Amino acid sequence: MIASRNIGFVAAAATLLAAAPLSSIFQQWTWLIQSTIAVAVVAGAAALTRLVRAPLWGQVLGMLAGLLLALTWLFPGGSELIAFLPTPGTLAHFGELAQGSLQDMRSYGVKVPDTTPLLFISVLGVGSVAVVVDVLAVGLRRPALAGLPMLAIYSVPVAVYVDSVPALPFVVGAAGYLWLLVTDNVDRVRRFGRRFTGEGRDVDVWESSPLAAAGRRLAAVGVALAVVLPLAVPGMSGGLLDQFIGTGNGTGTGRPGQGGGPGRIDLFAALSGQLNQSEVADMVKVTTTEKNPFYLRFGVADDLRPDGFRVRPPNGRPVSRELPDPADRTGPGVEQQTYRATVEVSRTLNMPFVPLYTDPVGFDGLNGNWSYDQNLGVVFSNRDNSRGKRYSFEYVRSTYDPAALRRARPLPADHPVRRQQTRTPEVREVSLLVNQLVQGKSTDYDRVRAIYDYFSQENGFRYSLSTKGGTSGQEIVDFLTNKVGYCQQYAAALAWLVREAGIPARVAFGFTNGSNADGDTYTLTNRNLHSWTEVYFDQLGWVPFDATPAYGVQGSTRSAWAPDTDAPDPEPSDTAAPAAPGDPGATAEPQADDETDREVDQGFDSTVNAPVERAPAWPWWTAVGLLTLLVLLAVPALRRRALRRRRHRPPVPVAAGAAPGGAVGGSVPMTVLGAEADRARSDAHAAWDELLDTLIDYRVPIDRTETPRATAERLAREAVGADADSATAVRLLGRAEERARYARDPLTGEPLHPALRTVRGTLAARADRRTRFLAAVLPPSVLLRWRTSLGDGSARLVAASGRIRRLLLRWNPRRLLAARRA
Repeated sequence: MIASRNIGFVAAAATLLAAAPLSSIFQQWTWLIQSTIAVAVVAGAAALTRLVRAPLWGQVLGMLAGLLLALTWLFPGGSELIAFLPTPGTLAHFGELAQGSLQDMRSYGVKVPDTTPLLFISVLGVGSVAVVVDVLAVGLRRPALAGLPMLAIYSVPVAVYVDSVPALPFVVGAAGYLWLLVTDNVDRVRRFGRRFTGEGRDVDVWESSPLAAAGRRLAAVGVALAVVLPLAVPGMSGGLLDQFIGTGNGTGTGRPGQGGGPGRIDLFAALSGQLNQSEVADMVKVTTTEKNPFYLRFGVADDLRPDGFRVRPPNGRPVSRELPDPADRTGPGVEQQTYRATVEVSRTLNMPFVPLYTDPVGFDGLNGNWSYDQNLGVVFSNRDNSRGKRYSFEYVRSTYDPAALRRARPLPADHPVRRQQTRTPEVREVSLLVNQLVQGKSTDYDRVRAIYDYFSQENGFRYSLSTKGGTSGQEIVDFLTNKVGYCQQYAAALAWLVREAGIPARVAFGFTNGSNADGDTYTLTNRNLHSWTEVYFDQLGWVPFDATPAYGVQGSTRSAWAPDTDAPDPEPSDTAAPAAPGDPGATAEPQADDETDREVDQGFDSTVNAPVERAPAWPWWTAVGLLTLLVLLAVPALRRRALRRRRHRPPVPVAAGAAPGGAVGGSVPMTVLGAEADRARSDAHAAWDELLDTLIDYRVPIDRTETPRATAERLAREAVGADADSATAVRLLGRAEERARYARDPLTGEPLHPALRTVRGTLAARADRRTRFLAAVLPPSVLLRWRTSLGDGSARLVAASGRIRRLLLRWNPRRLLAARRA
């Protein structure tokens, strides 16, 4: 048992050492503290189950229960009755954390911050590995196999680390594994006996065995080959070798944040997935002083590759510092006004960006983890996420007259924006279409409007969500051919065609204003997610153009420079989207037929989706939990009382002519025959069993090898002391049990149960308060009986499984065929 405890302790410590590579993923050491707690609880549960000699499956259940309690205490969901007791709500909370960890994995690059979902999944993984390592090393005595789950921990940073994994954590984990192997080997040697050499000579305890020395040398050579050989193999330079040679990835240093975090988000995939969800979920609540605001944006895709638009990693200054002033675009036909907005992000929106309006000038409520990229117009973070954030900011809204855009001159060929934002893969069909559309147009704005006006119902374009997404060259050609798609295809196609015309363009992502507004507050859902196109004009910056049909987008906004390309209804409804302020030429949004409106508006009614106030459920859960706890605590005491009542029966009446005393040595012999004798023996045994249970309850030592008389005499001297009545009662119980065991005629007519009460009262008076409390609430005799029954039941189960296995082997078809051949 001591050896098992030692190996179990080493297995737990080795698991923590094997988890050292996780330090290369997290920024702080919170994961190590929480993992240590979880592994300690698992090791304690394993030690307790082995202490009661539980079978291996019982040890596994005990360790899993310990891990569950540790996770409940470390990551409470708020529905726990006690800090470490899980409830159904706790398990649902764990599921949410697991889902959140998947989102955080996609959102962050290493090193990651201490987000609750990532910490939960890490502690769960380390605790699960601790369970497997304990089973392999202690339960099955296969410590070599325990290296596999330990290696699984090391594979996590290898899979997600942008650079090569540091060597030191691997060395620490390998040291823990070797420690486990050495401990198991020493235990096996101690069990085997004396140490000796190959020649049969005894070896002193401090002397190195030649066989062991050879084994150590072979192990050192094997480890060296396992580490050095892969480094020398071509194509395997992504590991430890990169620590010593200065290779790069062609895009910079390759450190976290350069290509990680926000740069890994596929905004097109996220947009398509949210728009096609059947459930409507609130994502953002924004309050603004602007009467008719434009779209709330959070991301930009401006890197056009053969497989479509991609998001470039942003780069900027922290929002806690002074932000750069937006460009001064005042002039004829251009107006700029400053507004203030407050944004509340729900728990369902989890990404490394935060929604904002264009050209912010200052933030309140965001810490230094968030940065602002003025070129992309996004606020991003490599350490935090948008979930649950609340912040305020001021922003500058710019509106343009078409004449002002028409006066903008084309950008020079060497302008950095034009060089970067006009690169397009070669697609012949797109080039031919653009050349046809811009033919005869003299200004950039006229070229953009010619392409923009092409995406109209008159030219056969139709809005539909039931189309295949994608922004590659072939997918854009398919969209231009089929002319059916949603905002993703419209925005990407417009940006691609504008770039083909030599004008910088990109795709922006955000939220429309929706239809759920309360004054100056807008509640935006996943159905309000949208993408549109932004075009760059000299001295004016990025100007939005939304080519998606207005009838397909709730809260669609049109402007004077980008009006609705479809013919408006003669009688526009009250739900038509308002034009932007300062846009004198704005047109109203056309309305589709009633059936289309019903399809689009479905699920956006604020009265239907408003949350229903319900009474809190935690008082009921608390009451039920307390009642359950009281019932569980009362079970041992009730069991003890029921057992005592069952053992108490009225005494056997004395036969006619017998002496009333019935004591040993009386002048009148006692002769009781038949069933009365059997009952007398049963009563004596029951009284003696009750005395033994009472001694166990009050922590009085019991020697099972003693005779009843010897036990009674020892108790009379030591347990009850100078109390003459208690000594007489103990001796009476001893004589009754002695006569019931060995004599032909049992003792009858004596008051055994009053004697039991006397002894119980004396033991209770001599015991301390804690012993009396435990004897009444958690009787040790009942707990001992349950533990013994559990051991017997597991032994019977093992024996039954052995018999079943032998029967299966006996009727094995292979064996029957072999017997028939013989």
